[in-house]
Amino acid sequence: MANLNKVLLIGNLTRDPELRYTPRGTAVADISLAINRVWHDDAKQKQEETIFVDVTLWGKQAEIAQQYLVKGRGCFVEGRLTMDTWEDKTTGQKRTKLKVVAESLQFLPDGKGGKHDPARTTDSASRSDSASSHNQHDEDDIPF
Repeated sequence: MANLNKVLLIGNLTRDPELRYTPRGTAVADISLAINRVWHDDAKQKQEETIFVDVTLWGKQAEIAQQYLVKGRGCFVEGRLTMDTWEDKTTGQKRTKLKVVAESLQFLPDGKGGKHDPARTTDSASRSDSASSHNQHDEDDIPF
């Protein structure tokens, strides 16, 4: 039997990326995308829905996302679905959640349809040192 686990998403970040490192030093970043769908029902009334999808990035992509992405920025993610499983600490019940592990990430303009505002982007050093010291980056500075 054939199998396929491939996800293609375009959406806007709901928050800045959250970067951490595994004990072995591998970078891991979590982002959340808001993905909008608009359609007209049978009565020609406009309908809208927004879904929120959690995405995990690994390695260099995680570090680049933390460095260049900010809340509201558009992204194209290609990846695969995975099931996150844990035990709820308060109830003891088994919990699960579908999420996406990114295999490819492309930056898009911000969610307002305009060009990305480099003044809202900080590099990883200035994020950890101080929220008030910002380094600006042009779109051409992105390393891929």
